[in-house]
Amino acid sequence: MRKRTLFRLATATAVTGAATLAYASLVERNRFTLRRYDVPVLTADAEPLRILHVSDLHMMPDQRRKQDWVASLAALDPDLVVVTGDNMAHPAAVPGVLRALQPLLDFPGAFVFGSNDYTGPVWKNPFTYFLPDREYTEGVELPYEELRGIFTGAGWVDLNNARTTVKAGGRAVELLGVDDPHIERDDYAAVAGPASPAADVTIALSHSPEPAVLDRMAADGFGLLLAGHTHGGQVCVPGYGALVTNCGLPRSMARGLHRWPGSDSWLHVSAGLGTHPTAPIRFACPPEASVLTLIPR
Repeated sequence: MRKRTLFRLATATAVTGAATLAYASLVERNRFTLRRYDVPVLTADAEPLRILHVSDLHMMPDQRRKQDWVASLAALDPDLVVVTGDNMAHPAAVPGVLRALQPLLDFPGAFVFGSNDYTGPVWKNPFTYFLPDREYTEGVELPYEELRGIFTGAGWVDLNNARTTVKAGGRAVELLGVDDPHIERDDYAAVAGPASPAADVTIALSHSPEPAVLDRMAADGFGLLLAGHTHGGQVCVPGYGALVTNCGLPRSMARGLHRWPGSDSWLHVSAGLGTHPTAPIRFACPPEASVLTLIPR
């Protein structure tokens, strides 16, 4: 009797595990979701400004469902499109990225790159994400300069260690960005300085939401900080949340909108739209893009 009970428990556990894995790999990672947030950063009499935040496409050439869904976001008619990196996951990914983002290139836009825009993914043990000092391993070089040329050729602003002001929705938007801190390509000193009081809104971008970088952005007075990289944890536990963030950000801030501690700034972390190709699963954390409606304080 005891052996039969143990066998049944083992069988039930195996079946449950297989069903969970199938759901995570076949269903949830393709359950693209649009998030909406109101962000109170404008002056009292200002009209709302809509920002579309896209991150972590990790595009493979044949991911047409994802490409079609992202392309459909153009119907939202955003005032500004912001892309916070990790667009590619394959050397032949540029056509797929372009197919997804082409309709959005008609809008004002800005971008920073992530590590997986520069080099492709390599297989890794997923349990190494729990190690704070794990070694970063580079894969094959990706065509990031080609992608950069497409974005800038369409008029999008390259904010990899850069700063500028653009017009969006009839407003002056001051933008600041750093290249990916996760692989130590950031150079905040090159862009540091107080946010312009003449700007209607101030926005800062980083692929990886490293607290040391976010602290400096907030200290310079940027009202909205945008990042990706975390995948929202990618595999989460219902009622508990993300297990890891793959950076210095607390688990409680792995995705969504948060007030940045000790400042008047808001942080939005996108859970992103893709996965590492060697771990094509999501659980309790569907892929997402976000519309951030900036409203009066």
